[in-house]
Amino acid sequence: MKNRKSSNSLRIIGGEWRGRRLSFPDAEGLRPTPDRVRETLFNWLQPVIRGARCLDAFAGSGALGLEALSRGAAQVTLLDSAPKVIAQLRENLALLKCTHAELHCASALSYLDRPAHQTYHVVFLDPPYHKNLLAPAAQLLEERGWLAPEALIYIEAEQTLTPLPIPANWAIVRNKQAGQVSYSLIQRQSPAHRSVS
Repeated sequence: MKNRKSSNSLRIIGGEWRGRRLSFPDAEGLRPTPDRVRETLFNWLQPVIRGARCLDAFAGSGALGLEALSRGAAQVTLLDSAPKVIAQLRENLALLKCTHAELHCASALSYLDRPAHQTYHVVFLDPPYHKNLLAPAAQLLEERGWLAPEALIYIEAEQTLTPLPIPANWAIVRNKQAGQVSYSLIQRQSPAHRSVS
């Protein structure tokens, strides 16, 4: 049991809580973004993450949202449809004495399928693989007004998902692969200011 427990922990790799280990529960499709990938991602985001409003739409372990908070994000909204996942995230936030995170026990698609009550500067989209969740989530973010004019969107997906199913005004600015995983940083261009190709 000890080994099982230790495999269900993640380490925050930078910022205020650097080195802290946090638990996460067993849940279908839950796989924290590996340390090496997270390090690359947050190097990309370093110029913008401090003070940003972030959305972790498929939070799972919370690896991305918690890393953003550790590195100075002003506020992070974490969504997950599994009550035990939300309960563990609530416990982890209490351990960290973090008061600028919002938790919602809801599927990303149901939460995003409503008019936005705020906009986000950075969005993390890391849905369970092979569930066809990425395209509708991206579409709802765009159509329902959840994104700041030049928001950055991080997408982690199975390598076979090409091209990425993203709105026409989203441009890939960084892309890498790690094993069977493809991860990309995308910038939203306001449709009104989009250049015509």
